Amino acid sequence: MELDGNLDVEIWPDIKSRDRVSFAVAWKQPKNQFSQYPNLKVISSLGAGADHLLKDSSISQDIALTRVVAPTLTDQMSDFVTLSALAMMRRFHDYNKQQVWSDWKPRINYKKEDLTVGVMGLGNIGKKVAARLTDNGFNVSGWSISKKNIPNVVTYTKAQLDSFLASTNILVCLLPLTKETKDILSLSLFKKLNKPGFLINVARGAHLVEEDLIYALDMGLLNQAALDVFQNEPLPESHPFWGRDSITITPHIASVTEPEEIAELILENYKRMLSGIELLNRVDRYKGY
Repeated sequence: MELDGNLDVEIWPDIKSRDRVSFAVAWKQPKNQFSQYPNLKVISSLGAGADHLLKDSSISQDIALTRVVAPTLTDQMSDFVTLSALAMMRRFHDYNKQQVWSDWKPRINYKKEDLTVGVMGLGNIGKKVAARLTDNGFNVSGWSISKKNIPNVVTYTKAQLDSFLASTNILVCLLPLTKETKDILSLSLFKKLNKPGFLINVARGAHLVEEDLIYALDMGLLNQAALDVFQNEPLPESHPFWGRDSITITPHIASVTEPEEIAELILENYKRMLSGIELLNRVDRYKGY
């Protein structure tokens, strides 16, 4: 309303006239709500992810779906992933364990030239994350469905997954959640990583087979994991991840939406809908993102 005083905005469930609704904004909405709005044309996700919209059967195929790709979200994610990779290289998780026991024991750091960070998912955010990592001196590779050209980043296509994994030490998951990517972070994948192996998951909790991660850590296939997303959030107090000092847990804060910024992006798409011009960041239903 502050951006455009002429907007007529209503907040669910207090919708006075469902026939007048043409544009909706949603995040993890209650199921099967959208069939009640006969003139709905566009639904915007409140974040970069759109899986909560794609799996809602009440959304007609005629309704366009969009998502928010904000510069600050990308910057935050780039910072978080770089920080996590640096902490792994400098073995901060080992020092955190030692602090608990008052154990003064310097360790030999991993060297950047001996490690490769592999980014799974080279969309708008993945590209920026890969670039930030290269700016910080890491060897960086990337994997995506189609070939991407990113300066100083070795890229692999869908068919080259095994080659990508074999060269990767620190695996970063930034994939969209689709039928193909669900449970992709599994034991069979962890076995193909280069040693030492690390995992950073900042995409979706459903990408990870949780029991496989625990097994991989116990068997030495992975040295450490940094997880910001989980299958159930908040992470239950009884979850076995809490008791693992080889797992760093953060409460889905790697990239936090700033209301003022996304409001401008959503308003822009609303105006584009009214004008009948191409929407920004439209979701491809076939690809799943």
